[in-house]
Amino acid sequence: MNVLNRMGDEFFKGVWRENPTFRIVLGMCPSLAISTSVVNGVGMGLAATFVLLGSNIMVSLVRNITPSKIRIPMFIIIISTFVTIVELVTEAYTPDLHKALGIFIPLIVVNCIILARAEAFASKEPLWYSIADAIGMGAGFTLALVLISGIREMLGNGTLLGVPILGLHYNPSIVMIMPPGAFLTIALLIGLMNYITRKK
Repeated sequence: MNVLNRMGDEFFKGVWRENPTFRIVLGMCPSLAISTSVVNGVGMGLAATFVLLGSNIMVSLVRNITPSKIRIPMFIIIISTFVTIVELVTEAYTPDLHKALGIFIPLIVVNCIILARAEAFASKEPLWYSIADAIGMGAGFTLALVLISGIREMLGNGTLLGVPILGLHYNPSIVMIMPPGAFLTIALLIGLMNYITRKK
């Protein structure tokens, strides 16, 4: 039961207590650049979660046989393998999403969230905890992207998932789908999360 409790703790840590976007403030490039629509947010979140899960599993499995001097290059090779899988699959099956995410799919290789979890967690912890950590961090990152994307798409286009929801007479706030809108949205959400945490 202690194992299940620890796994649950590792999962929920990534969703709230150590949310990569709102708490640790990592992976800000895709959070700022591709969060103009919910579809983009979900796509990037799932891609990063897949890479996190795959790389955490592999790093945890080889942690005891990897010499410390080459651990970072080893992590990069493992991560880049899963990123290549994601890029090829999205290009083959969801070309529109692949085009929308563009360079940010290959850049998952150097995403601080992925590398930080490999170095700080998976390289030191057993397999099951590494899996729970990857799923929790991936879920936290995906939820953050969906929240940011939803706010920006709704205020910037008047739509949600491409469906008009604010009526024909809504005058979109174009700044929300531009870089300043991303900074403003993320800053307000970080402030709200800090406020809620302090209230608790």
